[in-house]
Amino acid sequence: MASPSAVHAARAGSPGRRALPAGLAPGRGAGPDCRAVAPPNPRRRLVLASASPARLRLLTRAGFTPDVIVSGVDEDGFEAPDLPGLVTALAEAKAEAVAARPEAAGAVVVACDSLLDVDGVAHGKPANEAEARARLQRLRGRSAILRTGHSVIDTATGRRAGGAAATEVVFSRFTDAELEAYLATGEPLHVAGAFTLDGRSGPFVERIIGDHGNVIGLSLPLFRTLLAEIGLTVMDLWS
Repeated sequence: MASPSAVHAARAGSPGRRALPAGLAPGRGAGPDCRAVAPPNPRRRLVLASASPARLRLLTRAGFTPDVIVSGVDEDGFEAPDLPGLVTALAEAKAEAVAARPEAAGAVVVACDSLLDVDGVAHGKPANEAEARARLQRLRGRSAILRTGHSVIDTATGRRAGGAAATEVVFSRFTDAELEAYLATGEPLHVAGAFTLDGRSGPFVERIIGDHGNVIGLSLPLFRTLLAEIGLTVMDLWS
């Protein structure tokens, strides 16, 4: 994870035979009932370059059945002119690492990376409970921006697209007792910003302004847009 200070894709007839018009079966006439029925387009394989169970659930509930290949990219040391650029660069590095693997050949790879933007400072997963406590105390009763970079690569064509989504998160004024109980679960140590909308901290979020899936880890509307940029639709990837 980048440090807070870093501001941080003819058919030819056989010899001696005449090629048939498209849509006609061999040995048949040209009547409307003679046209061959085109087979349905085969569904493309989707690979999620992330170990996040939340992202996997989002995709599964939206009709996809992705395979999971974890990138193993070291997130430290990445820099960018701004936070949207940083999360996008991280997502692109993860997608590229997985797309280069033999087991991803022919698949569409999607990767994401999330950071909580608190007054222009990036917050990923807290290093320890003390850091998580300090961060959540600061967020109590105020808002921050959850930014998620997305990268999509079609390994069959080499086409790629990327971008970042942003959602404002407004936190409630949870009590010290609620905070300590939440810290005791260990959950905040495993999620960007020390909270997650679909976990035990969900009741501590008063409201969101924007795409809720982005807060969980993947923006389905942005995913659809990026697919369109590389000539695909969500229907191409549905189970």
